[in-house]
Amino acid sequence: MKKCLLLLLWGTIISCASNYGQLTFVTKLPHKLTENSGMVPAKDSTVWFVMDRGNPDKIYQVNYKGDLVKELKVKNAKNHDWEDMARDENGNVFIGDFGNNNNDRKNLAIYKIPDPNAEKGDDIEALKIEFKYPEQKDFPPKKNKLLFDAESFFYYDSYFYIVTKNRTQPFNGEALLYKVPAIEGKHNAQYIGSFVPPKGKINGQVTSADISPDGKTIVLLGNGTLWVFTNFTMDNFLASGTLKTIDLGVYTQLESVSFANNNTLLLSDEESGKTGRNLYSFVLGN
Repeated sequence: MKKCLLLLLWGTIISCASNYGQLTFVTKLPHKLTENSGMVPAKDSTVWFVMDRGNPDKIYQVNYKGDLVKELKVKNAKNHDWEDMARDENGNVFIGDFGNNNNDRKNLAIYKIPDPNAEKGDDIEALKIEFKYPEQKDFPPKKNKLLFDAESFFYYDSYFYIVTKNRTQPFNGEALLYKVPAIEGKHNAQYIGSFVPPKGKINGQVTSADISPDGKTIVLLGNGTLWVFTNFTMDNFLASGTLKTIDLGVYTQLESVSFANNNTLLLSDEESGKTGRNLYSFVLGN
């Protein structure tokens, strides 16, 4: 099995791996993570993962050699459809339980857990942050209004920014941006704006998102495509600043993206047939 040790040294990733399109292969992920859907890097050169619907209520710690280091049961949480992860400046980790393929869910949530690296046992306690989209009136809406699935979010300045995944028929590509307070309770998500991602080789459905540690770069991931936002003003980064579209050259089911530092991304894909279940890195250029 082909592997490569990825070292984080003074904020820089050093890799000896070969290239997959524009992505650099890091390692094959453990067999347990065939349906990995979200991740956050940790400071100890490991990465925490979740899997999507139908999988255990657990988070998984993996090192850069592809070894499964630890599993933690998330208490007071249910994996209806966990689709992305985020982290705040205090080390707290958030799990986005907002996968909504059929646009019929009324139990959308984000779970907050303390820094999992500090947990000594086999489980970890979660707080629940519930929300709804006020603009959604029907469950499900008509096929041309299937705008309320989501696989992508990030944390910034005490708020979550959620980007929806378009499932309209016929497909129109529109992605919605919502803002939710990062505090326990029930919230109406605040609609911020929308955009239609420029098409790559595959329709522009957004599957993951993250913001750089310095808050200057936001990335959205699609299958084979990366959308990079810079020079923006919050909240509506979709309509301000500079957008760069990058063809990654890998067209597997890319499901997760996360900043390892201000310039380097980690990405992963689900297993499909004989492809996927890989961890990659990608260095953003100017």
